[in-house]
Amino acid sequence: MMKRVMLGAALGASMLFGTAQAQAGEAAICYNCPPQWADWGSQLKAIQETLNITVPPDNKNSGQAMAALIAEKANPVADVTYLGGIVADPAKDAGVLMPYKPKGWDKIPADLKDPDGYWFTIHSGTLGLFVNKAALGKKPVPKSWADLLKPEYKGMVGYLDPTSASVGQLGVMAVNLALGGTYDNLDPAIKYFKELAKNDPIVPKQTSYARVISGEIPILMDYDFNAYRGQYIDKAPVEFVIPKEGTLTFPYVMGLVNKAPHAEAGKKVLDFVLSDKSQAMWGNAFLRPVFADKLSPEAKAKFLPASEYARAKAVDLKKLAAAQKAIVDRYGAEVH
Repeated sequence: MMKRVMLGAALGASMLFGTAQAQAGEAAICYNCPPQWADWGSQLKAIQETLNITVPPDNKNSGQAMAALIAEKANPVADVTYLGGIVADPAKDAGVLMPYKPKGWDKIPADLKDPDGYWFTIHSGTLGLFVNKAALGKKPVPKSWADLLKPEYKGMVGYLDPTSASVGQLGVMAVNLALGGTYDNLDPAIKYFKELAKNDPIVPKQTSYARVISGEIPILMDYDFNAYRGQYIDKAPVEFVIPKEGTLTFPYVMGLVNKAPHAEAGKKVLDFVLSDKSQAMWGNAFLRPVFADKLSPEAKAKFLPASEYARAKAVDLKKLAAAQKAIVDRYGAEVH
């Protein structure tokens, strides 16, 4: 507990320091750039070293970032934001983003960006099971969504809260489509999560990488990039599983905040995340960079084989965004 308090104090001090620097014009504020998620820690360091712009860490999830941007709309604090793709068009529609087409924007596939430049994809991940094998004891590694309902995994399964986290909402839809649902019919997912609730799942609101590495959460519905990081960088006894019923691949986007207080610094940050250096870094952190050629053969070789990824389908962002309210409402009313 003391370590958590100290870490929280350190992060708070870092954010206060970064905000003070931003007021002096030496920083850019990014919402939802958690250092323990998607290797943002390395990216924030690289931005400092390359651009001499300090971007303090921010541990919001996509829903929390969106809520803060809307609440601060009249007097924005953030300059840029990173969001799960499900929030991309809603953020544009809410008026919290303004157009900016960073360097390299023309090379981004049309379905991975807003045509007017309100948001653009920087990388994507595939949802599956991030499993700490040691924490399972003698239990087998689950291979399917159905496996998670087995009594032997009671109290061992986690997923991020679908009422606020993009990865939680994607998890609902991934399960839903895998079990025969559609973007308009969420019944299979709601039935599944009601069944899973009987198995005492762990449902955090924030990114929970460290809790899987420590074994506190033995099985987490999460992205491949986090599992590979644990396996290859942190040398933890973990592996990634693509459920046999199928799953989804999901883009993450960035955009410039409307009336950003330090818009020029924010634009430089957005240019950077599409640069060759940044895109290669995302790939080396086991995300699929939006520019596919920046995923090195060495990094790609550490992914599961293409035959496994054949079960992962690209998400339809517009249909997913249209289903977001129903996901949140039905999960909150029928499962939570």
